[in-house]
Amino acid sequence: MSDDEWLVLDAGEDVLWSGHPRLTTVLPALILAAVFVGGLVAAAIAFDQPLIVVPSLLGVALAGTAYLAVVNTRYVVTNTALYRKTGILSRNVRRVSMSRVQNSAFSQGVLGSLFGYGSVGVEAAGGGAIRFSNIENPRDVRALVDKHATVDEIPGSLSQWQAVLAEVKALRAAFETTR
Repeated sequence: MSDDEWLVLDAGEDVLWSGHPRLTTVLPALILAAVFVGGLVAAAIAFDQPLIVVPSLLGVALAGTAYLAVVNTRYVVTNTALYRKTGILSRNVRRVSMSRVQNSAFSQGVLGSLFGYGSVGVEAAGGGAIRFSNIENPRDVRALVDKHATVDEIPGSLSQWQAVLAEVKALRAAFETTR
């Protein structure tokens, strides 16, 4: 199975950006797992009970799950939509059309500001939302989304609206003369 098999693009839809969470977001889980496993190994040695090490598999599973969650999360921005794919054993794909985008924001914590990563959140009409967490250059991704989000334009040309205005003025004048 191809890595991007989950992404089915419409005709004329082009990928502008794709990314995933930074792998360093797994570090807290790795540190916690190392402390947990190290503590159990130390206890097994101190009490001469090798079976105490068996629960350390939980720490390994925690670190493995955190890693798999990061490497199985993908974000894509196209000229017509935003996509977020998550899932380790299953797959969850969220799509938000650029024409529905209403607001966007990016955030960076202290470490994110220092190392150039953060999150981008996008709100969509109808209550939809999508979030790209812990990505490189969140400011640039947000600018890309804002650039391609469809802005509702006023229908018709200037000359058509001038004709409507002239007609309204004529109706108003006719109404005022009959009063």
